[in-house]
Amino acid sequence: MLNSYDYIIVGGGAGGIAVASSILKRTKDYKIAIIEPMDVHYYQPAWTLVGGGAFNYDKTARSMEHVMPAGVDWIKAAAATFEPDDNQITLADGQKLSYKILIVAAGLKLNWDGVEGLKETLGKNGVTSNYLPGLSRYTWELVNEFVGGKAIFTQPPMPIKCAGAPQKALYLSCSTWRKSGVLNEVDVEFHTATPGLFGVADFVPTLMAYMNKYNADLNFQSNLVKINGEAKLATFKQINGDGNEEIIEKSFDMIHVTPPQCAPDFIKSSPLADGNGWVDVDHNSLRHVKYENIYGVGDCMSAPNAKTAAAVRKQAPIVACNSINSLKKGHEIDKSYTGYGACPLTVEHGKVVLAEFGYGGKLEPTFPIEPTKASSLNWLLKEKIMPPVYWKMLLKGHEWLAKP
Repeated sequence: MLNSYDYIIVGGGAGGIAVASSILKRTKDYKIAIIEPMDVHYYQPAWTLVGGGAFNYDKTARSMEHVMPAGVDWIKAAAATFEPDDNQITLADGQKLSYKILIVAAGLKLNWDGVEGLKETLGKNGVTSNYLPGLSRYTWELVNEFVGGKAIFTQPPMPIKCAGAPQKALYLSCSTWRKSGVLNEVDVEFHTATPGLFGVADFVPTLMAYMNKYNADLNFQSNLVKINGEAKLATFKQINGDGNEEIIEKSFDMIHVTPPQCAPDFIKSSPLADGNGWVDVDHNSLRHVKYENIYGVGDCMSAPNAKTAAAVRKQAPIVACNSINSLKKGHEIDKSYTGYGACPLTVEHGKVVLAEFGYGGKLEPTFPIEPTKASSLNWLLKEKIMPPVYWKMLLKGHEWLAKP
């Protein structure tokens, strides 16, 4: 007999756990399953701090069993295909499940194969990335021991998880070198596939001031396509001043790589996907544009918000409310997401620019602090306050400053 649930949630990351907890906060009437194959749940926003020597990596990981909400069935398997016309999902082991409501919170895919030679050299030859579990410790090892040479930091085409993270790695590295007195011996380059430094113009002057402070060479529309770790050579496709593409080769002593990112393959190939492979949702209700009993949460869906844990904090209770209402006849889908996301830009040790914004780059500051300036209070928020807010509030359904 087909196993049947009121709710099936695909993904046990921040989005999946948070939305399950938000549903349970409102009602215990529904049978809920979370599909998640991994044993470990990570607090990924701290990996940048780990790479800057400001956070203990071990404190970013907890067992999946520890964070799974009580009363939820954890199905330790991977999702394979969706059959939305039949309200069914098939798992990688062939098991079929049925649902009344499907919530897809499967994150995104880090496409390490998108840069030729990258997988073969990650974690050695001075090649690192804070995007890979555990490798942020290698970032700190490289930065802490660096006494001079060429240091390159890269950013691929958008969208990516936490658009400020590639810059954060640069800022904290340069801040470390400045403190140790070796920054003048370091040739710093930032290569971004984007045409500008940050997508919200209000924050660009402050960020540019820090790039100048660290004497970083900015290379826009410059995308890493190949890396040779043993030869310490990085190859970029760069749009020059004439608008033409050219191939540029750069030597390096260390390089922090942000991998290309895309929707997971099993979503791309499904009936749920838009033309770019993301779960195709209404940007306000977060309900699927075609299937009224399907919702998206977090990095895997199509809304043009910043893909951050802070966005999930606002999305989860909205999806919880709207999906519960959609199960009740006569109840309106009335909660609306503004596109809120937050990117705490760690511009130096002890200071953060807390970039909070919604759709269209509209500023949405939470606290009465000048949002475009670096603040030591924001560093305290990033380092000390947000980790327990994540573990003890977001994942537990306590909607601090996020209740719709």
